Amino acid sequence: MAVLAAVAALLTACSSGSGPSGSGPSGSGPSGSGPSQEVPAPLAPTTAEPAGANPSASSVLVCSDEAREDITEALGVAPTAIDPPTWADHVYSCRYRYPAGSFTLSVKELSSVAETTAYMDALAQRLGSTRTEDGLGEGAFVTTNGSVVVRKDFKVLLVDDTDLPPGLGSPPITPPQTALLVARTIIGCWTGA
Repeated sequence: MAVLAAVAALLTACSSGSGPSGSGPSGSGPSGSGPSQEVPAPLAPTTAEPAGANPSASSVLVCSDEAREDITEALGVAPTAIDPPTWADHVYSCRYRYPAGSFTLSVKELSSVAETTAYMDALAQRLGSTRTEDGLGEGAFVTTNGSVVVRKDFKVLLVDDTDLPPGLGSPPITPPQTALLVARTIIGCWTGA
């Protein structure tokens, strides 16, 4: 139950437009008689973009301060460090370090539905797929070791939990639960392709 409550809170935080880019007007309404109601701007339609020379905003998000804050809120414990992100072969990646272990987030950017499907299939073959996760991205599965793979547009997120301790967070949860919670947190914050 605590994990579900944390996910609900995070999805609200990501979609609330907190921070500089989501801030709206404040103060008096048009007549100056009281506070105005903040109306969220509609999301611009997005289309899947092919992999480019540089990582997309969605990929960069996984290692950003925003993601760090949201993951800290979800897990109830802050990382001691996040390794500098890398970008190689269209994979953006970083490691979140904790006193007793770590997990790695990576996003592979691809250029078509066929490429993305082939990459997901290759990961399922290489890492093993124990079950699918409905309602997460445009397809997701849990690997044999409990890591989580999620597809969104032409991107594939991997939350690798192989270096996590048996219990992380407050309250402590298992590595597979951690990977799933982190994946839901990131996908809940991805608003673009």
